[in-house]
This record gives sequence, C-alpha cells and structure tokens, in this order.
Amino acid sequence: MNIVSLIDHAILHPTAGETDLETGCRLAAELGVASVCVKPYMVKQATEFLTDSPVAVGTVIGFPHGGNTTIVKSAEAEQACIDGAVELDMVVNVGRVLAEDWEYVQADIAAVQVIAQSHHALLKVIFETDYLTDSHIVELCKLCSDLQVDFIKTSTGFGYTKRETGDYNYSGATIQHIQLMLDNVSGVVQVKASGGIRTYQDAITLAEMGVTRLGTSASQAIAEGGAGESY
Repeated sequence: MNIVSLIDHAILHPTAGETDLETGCRLAAELGVASVCVKPYMVKQATEFLTDSPVAVGTVIGFPHGGNTTIVKSAEAEQACIDGAVELDMVVNVGRVLAEDWEYVQADIAAVQVIAQSHHALLKVIFETDYLTDSHIVELCKLCSDLQVDFIKTSTGFGYTKRETGDYNYSGATIQHIQLMLDNVSGVVQVKASGGIRTYQDAITLAEMGVTRLGTSASQAIAEGGAGESY
C-alpha cells in the first residue's frame, strides 16, 4: 500500500484561507490521500474542489479545545454533514476527561456519533494526549470501544501546553501513546496518529505499528520522501 493513501491532509492552520484551501485540495487530489480535513466553513468549497476526486472531505468538531457544549457539537456535526463532510474529527471535552466524568464524556461522544451515523459519516475521536495521563487514555480507549466509533486519534496538532521553561510546545503523536491506544481498543475501532508527523519515516513507523490514518499537513514531504517505495 502507498503510505500516502493513509493521509488525512490537514488544512487547519488558523491563517489558512481560500487560496490555501484550493491549493491543498489540488495537492490532495494529485497525491491521492485518503481525505482532506478542513475548517468547518470550508467544507462546501472543499467538496466542490474535490467533486471529481476520490479524496474524501472531512472536518473538525469542537476544535481545538473540545469545550463546546454537546448540543453545539451535535449542531456543528449536522451542519458539516449537510455541507458535504463524510468524516468528522471530534475533540473530547478535555476538562471532563481530566475530572474523570466518564458519563459526560461518553454521552458527548455518543451524541455526535448519532449524527455521524445518520449521515453515513466516519467519526474520529480526538483525545489530545498531551494533556492526559496513561490512565485517562486507557479509559477513553475502553469508552470508545464500547461505542464502537470508527477511529480514535491522538491530537489536534494545536494542543500547546506551557512547559517548565515558560514556552509553549506540544508532543503530538508519540510512539508510547500510539502503542497504548493500539493495545486498548477493540472491535472495529482504528487508530489515527496526528501531530508532529513530518517525514516519510515518521509515517512508515506509525503504519507498521498498526495506525491506519495519519493526520498531517506535510503530505507532499512524506510523498517525496517515499517516492517509488511502498510497504
């Protein structure tokens, strides 16, 4: 399989506008990635750009902090599907996860899952692993396995945390967290790695672990790094 076919090409930077969207969609179609993941207001236009392409259109829900109320996330998901999105990357309510309010977290995810399923869209649940302990990640894996969501996902790529040095940074998809997620999901649930995936070797390493989707904006660099190769 061509590693590029696992990529969800991200067009999510805060400054990304219509020119970036058109360029990104054209690149996605040329490379043959799995999907583009765009900001919600871009879904209609992305769908138009990719009308004659097998590349799917996805968007984000409750992005990037997950703090929207459940009813807002549900409405956002409904509108995204109406606009043409067939993949939804939803951020969990991180505050509720840290409080271990698992009933709330499960209901929040389930509400968006109902919308996704009613439109035959995939649901990917973003954990934002930078903020979580291993025990939180394991519990989320179990919860998402109970719900049988389509994917669990490491990061938004925007989960910057303040470090002891005073600067802000993030780790994104780490080998440790990916393995933990792979070890603790069951059924149809797949794992998507996102955050910090910049090279062909990064992508291959994760795919060989069992990851089936890769969220990145470095699609071209990954494609060029693996030109003529497959696994």
